[in-house]
Amino acid sequence: MICDATGVPLAVTLTGGNRNDITQLLPLLAAIPPIRGKRGRPRQRPREVYADRGYDHDCYRRQVWAKGIKPVIARRGTEHGSGLGTKRWVVEQTIALLHWFGRLRIRWEIRDDIHEAFLKLACSLICWRRLRTAFR
Repeated sequence: MICDATGVPLAVTLTGGNRNDITQLLPLLAAIPPIRGKRGRPRQRPREVYADRGYDHDCYRRQVWAKGIKPVIARRGTEHGSGLGTKRWVVEQTIALLHWFGRLRIRWEIRDDIHEAFLKLACSLICWRRLRTAFR
């Protein structure tokens, strides 16, 4: 899952439980829809990507830089307390919101397309709830 700074999920993918997370970094970046806002051509990608130590691979850092995105990724082998946790907790919060939906907390569906549909429905509901509270 990749989300914005407020915890709204922008793109999600579903993989097997034994897959490495880093394999989904570039497909998730490619799946982000255009960001609307100011007049002119909408941004197609974020300015920065925050990630934890699990995404610390130099080849992927170079590929993210090549897309024009600054990777802010904690280095493996360094001390904790880099300050990135103050930014990354937003993703953990969004994952916790997904766990409010019982069918996503523990996967009971055998077919992955059904589970992915419930995952995308839950992300849509999270977005709708954020919009509803923003316009009150």
